[in-house]
Amino acid sequence: MFRNSRSVLLGLAGLALAASPAAAQTKWNLPSAYPATNFHTENLAQFAKDVEANSGGKLTLTLHPGASLFKAPEIKRAVQTGQAEIGEVLVSLLENEDPVFGADVVPFLATSYAEAKKLYAATKPAMQKKFESQGIILLYAVPWPPQGIYAKKDINTVNDLKGLKWRAYNAGTTRIAELAGAQAVTVQQAELAQALATGVVESFMTSGATGVDTKAWETMSHFYDVQAWIPKNVVIVSKAAFDKLDKATQDAVLKAAKAAEDRGWKVSEEKTSGFLATLKANKMKVLPPSPELKAGLAKIGDTLAAEWSKRAGADGEAVLKAFKK
Repeated sequence: MFRNSRSVLLGLAGLALAASPAAAQTKWNLPSAYPATNFHTENLAQFAKDVEANSGGKLTLTLHPGASLFKAPEIKRAVQTGQAEIGEVLVSLLENEDPVFGADVVPFLATSYAEAKKLYAATKPAMQKKFESQGIILLYAVPWPPQGIYAKKDINTVNDLKGLKWRAYNAGTTRIAELAGAQAVTVQQAELAQALATGVVESFMTSGATGVDTKAWETMSHFYDVQAWIPKNVVIVSKAAFDKLDKATQDAVLKAAKAAEDRGWKVSEEKTSGFLATLKANKMKVLPPSPELKAGLAKIGDTLAAEWSKRAGADGEAVLKAFKK
């Protein structure tokens, strides 16, 4: 009888353990290409905390910043193949897959946060459709600050870029180099500081945030606030992984994603002036573009916009129509 009672007690203990939060806990890996101190990564960290809190500890996310788990161009593929359940991607890196992913790096199409938000709304349905066909769910997007030109010398016209080693990180920045006569060198952000220190890159276009992250003032002397475009990072999740969650946990993820998107847009805009102030404080010349430089870049922008629209076809026409409405 004692033996039977002991068996019953052990069985009940096993059931209790199986039903405990620890046993039911799901863990996801969340790779990012940016430093832990970058505002995107800080937003991701808060998103992960919110997911755990909203789900009552049933789902935890392990953040891997600084391209420590996967490099920037590898993250989307990792999510698609199940090597990571969730990840953050600079969406324009995917432009070679589908032109709609490159809409936010068409120069001078959307140069304010209000315009960037409108462009995101216009492109979101097409992006969602493409991601869904690949077994991916788009959770949210957060913009970078407006893009400017970093250089070691005066850049008064587009011709001043000719021959310079220009950092490219997507199709758009590569094409700008071609049109300006610069030498495109593909460098992702995780390698940018080293590329600057070793002279691999002499000029580049990116945000004030990236300039601060990489301490651009150690090698660059000028920043031209041309506000060429406002690119976005997107956070994506494997549909297979998401579908394994119960409804309450799925809702917890979606609630945290909505909060992260709202917070991220606000923080990006708020921090923009601070990033430029940091560049100035470190003796960089932060300047508006000359009329000649602005006109030259606008001409490049017109060329890229026409090329993008042609590549994007019907989806591109729909995006531009919705954006200009």
